[in-house]
Amino acid sequence: MNPYKSRLTDNLLIRKLKGKGAVLIEGPKWCGKTTSAEQVSKSILYMSKPEDVQANLIAADINPSKLLDGDTPRLIDEWQIAPKLWDAVRFEVDHRNKQGQFILTGSAVPPKDDEIYHTGTGRFARLLMRPMSLFESGESSGKISLKYLFDQPEKILAENPLDDMERLAFTICRGGWPGAIDMDYDTALDQAYDYYDSLVNIDISRVDDVKRDSERTKRLMKSYARNQGTQATYTVLRDDIAANEAEKITEDTVYSYTNALRKIFVIEDMPAWNPNIRSKTAIRTSDTRYFIDSSLATASLGLGPSDLIKDLNTMGLLFETMCVRDLRIYAESLDGKVYHYRDKSGLECDAVVHLRNGSFGLIEIKLGGDHLIEEGATSLKKLSAKIDTTKMKEPSFLMVLTGFGKFAYRREDGVYVVPIGCLGAI
Repeated sequence: MNPYKSRLTDNLLIRKLKGKGAVLIEGPKWCGKTTSAEQVSKSILYMSKPEDVQANLIAADINPSKLLDGDTPRLIDEWQIAPKLWDAVRFEVDHRNKQGQFILTGSAVPPKDDEIYHTGTGRFARLLMRPMSLFESGESSGKISLKYLFDQPEKILAENPLDDMERLAFTICRGGWPGAIDMDYDTALDQAYDYYDSLVNIDISRVDDVKRDSERTKRLMKSYARNQGTQATYTVLRDDIAANEAEKITEDTVYSYTNALRKIFVIEDMPAWNPNIRSKTAIRTSDTRYFIDSSLATASLGLGPSDLIKDLNTMGLLFETMCVRDLRIYAESLDGKVYHYRDKSGLECDAVVHLRNGSFGLIEIKLGGDHLIEEGATSLKKLSAKIDTTKMKEPSFLMVLTGFGKFAYRREDGVYVVPIGCLGAI
């Protein structure tokens, strides 16, 4: 058995348990939620354990509080199988009046989730776990941390251990699935395709018991993959897949399918950033389309590492998806969120890391090469100059995040150039 690889969410989980009666860990299947929660739990209820699942469901229906007996923190794994457990946990938290009582894990949002979740205010903390970042998988040295960049160092220097096109393409296609990290090359790549097959044939319908067509799901996911990093509307997605549809498809149908993918944490779109800008340029507010992991995009398109190497434009697009995954993981360890900026003039910024204290950094993501790095730096400086610093802080840093490049360094104009193989969190 492989030893446990620590996650950046581990410390967040411990911290949240100190402040709330229960912590809900959500995220896609196979991303490590249960394994991470097992490290701190003192007793465990596996709701989906095959030999116990029927008995568990009966107990949850008749007397759910009995399932909560055990040493604390008590882990309730795949709790959404029996949604009544939510109210039972809430009741116990209220009446025990202690912190750190329960950890709930789930790979799908239950039906009528709004009706359930609103009752958890003040009792539950929520934690989203994604597939592993390159730092967590050991493929990034992490020598240039996001936290360090917020301190505005005058000089940085670190060697990039991922300065290899084949290795970088492999990490994009394999993804951050913990079970795939230590597998051999071909077997590791198979995992994303197997995951994709399960999504389109089983999970897309099981999430809310609505039968959905697997071929239509495949076409939608392929369109979503082609539109990674864009603000494509449901109309654009509909038109993109309509050419191969025998029947007319509506925007409502596209929404239903994408919402189901969102509920099983396959899709994680990026919200728009709305800063104070000196000019009156209108800021676009639509979300930017992303899968939660780059491997889902490559599997949707049927691509492998050699395909990406032959098409660097596509590789750059899906490299961005991988970088966004890592930036989200690193930012949340610093109490931050990641946003996207784009205005009507065409000026955009791939990622804005905004911390709770109002500090923020601007990031352009480029696969590599002097021309693209210069292009990214120019865009960052242009946006930085437009920010009204009388109404908000000036950017803590400007960074071009790259795939290729031997070193991380600071340019004379102050822009950091950091390969993803050097980036970490703290």
